[in-house]
Amino acid sequence: MNISALQKARYDYIPKLPQSLARDVAAISLAFGAPTQAVADQEELREIFRHTYGKPVITFEKGANDRIHRPLKVGVILSGGQAPGGHNVIAGLYDGLKKGNAGSELYGFRGGPSGLIEDSYRELTGSVIDLYRNTGGFDIIGSGRTKIETPDQFAAAFETAKRRGLNAVVIIGGDDSNTNAALLAEYFLERGSDIQVIGTPKTIDGDLKNTYIEASFGFDTAVKTYSELIGNIQRDANSAKKYWHFIKLMGRAASHIALECALQTQPNVCLISEEVAEKHWSLSRVVDLICASIIKRADNKENFGVVLIPEGVVEFIPEMKKLIAELNDILAAHEKDLDALESFSDQLDFTAPKLSGASGSLLRSLPQRIAKELLMDRDPHGNVQVSLIETEKLLMDMAGKRLADLKEQGIYKGKFSALGHFFGYEGRCAFPSNFDSDYGYALGFSAFVLIASGETGYLSSVRNLTAPASAWIAGGIPFTMMMNMEQRHGSKKPVIRKALVDLNGAPFKTFAALRDGWAVQTDFLYPGSIQYYGPPEVCDQPTKTLMLEQPPAVS
Repeated sequence: MNISALQKARYDYIPKLPQSLARDVAAISLAFGAPTQAVADQEELREIFRHTYGKPVITFEKGANDRIHRPLKVGVILSGGQAPGGHNVIAGLYDGLKKGNAGSELYGFRGGPSGLIEDSYRELTGSVIDLYRNTGGFDIIGSGRTKIETPDQFAAAFETAKRRGLNAVVIIGGDDSNTNAALLAEYFLERGSDIQVIGTPKTIDGDLKNTYIEASFGFDTAVKTYSELIGNIQRDANSAKKYWHFIKLMGRAASHIALECALQTQPNVCLISEEVAEKHWSLSRVVDLICASIIKRADNKENFGVVLIPEGVVEFIPEMKKLIAELNDILAAHEKDLDALESFSDQLDFTAPKLSGASGSLLRSLPQRIAKELLMDRDPHGNVQVSLIETEKLLMDMAGKRLADLKEQGIYKGKFSALGHFFGYEGRCAFPSNFDSDYGYALGFSAFVLIASGETGYLSSVRNLTAPASAWIAGGIPFTMMMNMEQRHGSKKPVIRKALVDLNGAPFKTFAALRDGWAVQTDFLYPGSIQYYGPPEVCDQPTKTLMLEQPPAVS
């Protein structure tokens, strides 16, 4: 097999473990905290999760564990979008199982949760695992976005787990995937089964976190990859001195990626969706903010710069959110009529009068290519595909038009040339940073300890992440502790609450205190590529977000 030199070197990297996991596995015991409560809707959730609600937080400590050496059969699932470090979660789980008992077996279900429903799997042996250690991607077994939600799907998953003789299922995923894991754990107990379910926190978006889940694996590598690319573009912009670069970044529901990349690179403008929503900024106000930086920099003879844009910002702009909601209703009610109209202008003339006055005017004011995306690019349910809206081009076009008007008025005297970019897939499968390699491995090993100790309904947890890995605190937190009830598809359902950017938190406050200077000055930072070898302050450093949220303890 042909492999790169870096790939070969990464195979040999040995992830660092917390001291509580590095000892003899028979000496890892569980300490239980007080019973927990959900973040909201406690009574409703208590009724839904009658067997798993209110479990205590678990921390691993030194002590005897007479269950750890049992032979186990465990199934593992990768669920949702890829995130660097996933292979190491599986490697940590596998190594833990083998340290517990050499006869333990690990099965990987192919293509996500559908693999469990359809009983499609491969056995993950040592020779297979060794080909994926410390590498990016989810290609060891693939992933998928199928949810186990219908009675038939739950029953099929249960039958597969029984047929394979599984003691436990580990689901590696984000908030929706781990909500699914919580429901599966409850389902198994409701059927009188002792098959356990454990989750691990995965998402590059960074929106699965709380006091006990300080970060999700994958975020560290993704933001460092994007920040390298942004830094490269900033260096180019400062060299050519003639382009404004509008860069859209992953993050539809939360702006953690954009915020972290801004802290790492110091662009001229960075939008934070949560701030846009909190302050009820209109689309025109967002464009004004961008143009203010462009005009001030032009006054300094600097007709170049960089703007960072979260992928989902249009859904946080109140007038755009209202427009999209109205369009979805109209598209659903008049799907056949619209499909019969072949040209965009005909669809626009048909749709605009059916919108409220403000939404109709907004639709007609948008650049034509954006209006086309809203009307003509619909998902299988007939809804607007918000994720396909080229927000960077929308803001580029609107800024260009605004600046042209200001030029006619003599207010703007610069030159404006813009280029658009979208950084998404570039960061999802990168070689994981040392942090994500270590963190993913520790999460997988922790999942093994929870399983071997007989626990179910837990998310693997490793915290104190700004300390050296040896001082990380491993354990587990109950799924239900992170949940609330949300409206989904016309009914209220249990959901792990997404963590949005906290506008009162240290990362945003640090950014807000510095951005006015960045808007005018060229204070770019150039992080460069992820480093795997060298001093810990270079190759093991966590994100700036994590350092600000969880400052290292002063000794």
